[in-house]
Amino acid sequence: MTNNDQIILDKIVEEQRKSRFASASKSDFFEIYVAEQVLKDFDLSDEELESGLVGNGGDGGIDGIYIFANGDLVQEDFDSEPLKKSVLIEVVIVQAKTSATFDEDSMNRFTAVSRDLFDLTQPLANFKSVYNKGVRSTIGTFRQLYTKIAGRFPRLQFRYFYATRGDSNLVHPNVARKQEDIHKAIKSHFSSAKFDFTFLGASDLLNLARRQPITTYDLKITESLSAKDGYIALVRLKEFFSFVRDDETGQIRKNLFEANVRDYQGNNQVNEEIQNSLQEESTEDFWWLNNGITIVSTKAVQSGKVLTIEDPQIVNGQQTSTEIYNYFKNFKTDSEDRCVMVRVIVATDPASRDKIIKATNYQTQITPATLRATDKIHRDIEEYLAPFGIYYDRRKNSQKNLGRPVEKIISISLLAQSMMAMVLQRPDSARARPSSLLKKNEDYDHLFSTEYPIEIYLFVARTIKSIQSYLRSLDSLQPKDRTNLIFYIAMHASAVLSKKQSPNISDLLAIGDSSLTDEVLASSLTSVKELYETLGASDQVAKGTQLLADLKSKLKELFGA
Repeated sequence: MTNNDQIILDKIVEEQRKSRFASASKSDFFEIYVAEQVLKDFDLSDEELESGLVGNGGDGGIDGIYIFANGDLVQEDFDSEPLKKSVLIEVVIVQAKTSATFDEDSMNRFTAVSRDLFDLTQPLANFKSVYNKGVRSTIGTFRQLYTKIAGRFPRLQFRYFYATRGDSNLVHPNVARKQEDIHKAIKSHFSSAKFDFTFLGASDLLNLARRQPITTYDLKITESLSAKDGYIALVRLKEFFSFVRDDETGQIRKNLFEANVRDYQGNNQVNEEIQNSLQEESTEDFWWLNNGITIVSTKAVQSGKVLTIEDPQIVNGQQTSTEIYNYFKNFKTDSEDRCVMVRVIVATDPASRDKIIKATNYQTQITPATLRATDKIHRDIEEYLAPFGIYYDRRKNSQKNLGRPVEKIISISLLAQSMMAMVLQRPDSARARPSSLLKKNEDYDHLFSTEYPIEIYLFVARTIKSIQSYLRSLDSLQPKDRTNLIFYIAMHASAVLSKKQSPNISDLLAIGDSSLTDEVLASSLTSVKELYETLGASDQVAKGTQLLADLKSKLKELFGA
């Protein structure tokens, strides 16, 4: 490594901090930056990256912990039911230090965490004085998932990353040999688990940062029909496998799946039927037995027997795509010559794109809730918020990829949680089940309604983003406490500013734009935190009903019924 690499890295990180995450300290943003680089293939949003950060005292020296099941981020309300077979659980643990060297103490901390927290015989409560809430909570999520699906014999992989601004080629032998201690700690708990450890210096981080996501892909075809703005093609199964497989990692390319439907795991019986038809020796070609795959793109050009597709998104056929990938990954397929039918539609207009997604998926068993982001109201919200400098991430990471500051981006999930907290005054539900708010019709219809004035979404978005920025600026507040308190603070602050215990939408809209000051937020934080700590200051308190009941009583004392 040359000194230039360190200088360039420092410059890039600081520029990104200022443009994307101005409220974060340099050390905090370096943690985010490192996590973003090592997890690039998982296509995480900024909110998801932040959710795995556990630093800030009592972290055992660990800055980030992320759990993945078959490539999907596992968070507290993760549904493990669809994980039936060939399950891969990956645990990614990150240390990111702004120092210019790698030291033994940091390696010893990796070992201690691995020895203590992955021992399933030891209750996490035993380590309350050693590790903070964020560390214990994330490891608790791993334990819950692993024990729940242990009977399905999941494969385990532990990946450790130790990043500094130094040179990974100059790691002292005494530091490097500590990898074996970490490996032994993991093997003592999970004998068949895979283990990987990576030192990352300035040059390595620069190389990762320069690795830009591919946006144009080639799909080899056997036969095709073309029409205006589209193609219908027969594609050899092995060529489609190559299309969806990342050459570097060997994993399926998550970014190819339309974000609105990628989390749909599907009917497991359907998955099994697709896999059976792939494995069976049959006189029928595969495309005779399958509805095929629909890809929407911004541009597609055919040259001979190759379709070059720009920004492809598989909007229908995720199950088929995934099972084709699993088939080629797990079985000997040298003689495979069957085909799958692929439709490629060029759609540059967002409204047209949404119509295609809905139309193709209404013909399957996918639930309407999965397609929420294609509803007209979300396009309306996106268009309304943009002139005010708030960017609605209706399509996951679309705003991030355009270089918008994280403090100006709001996801559908966060807006739903914020509406639940401020409009419906149910911060407990907002905290406890973020992903399910869009799945249940009774919840969704109360959160996103054309009967609401569109201005309420601007108020709620501005308010929650302001609270986020304020809480991030407080070094004394642990990340897990930020997560637990934010929606209660939103409810309390909006009630205080409206001077009503239970403000309605008109009351909220009457609050002035400049009313939400740091003083107001500090007061709300103090009020909510006092109640939270009295009850035990845990995840269970934030997700339970008593904290909300106590907060309502406090507001009633202030403003009456």
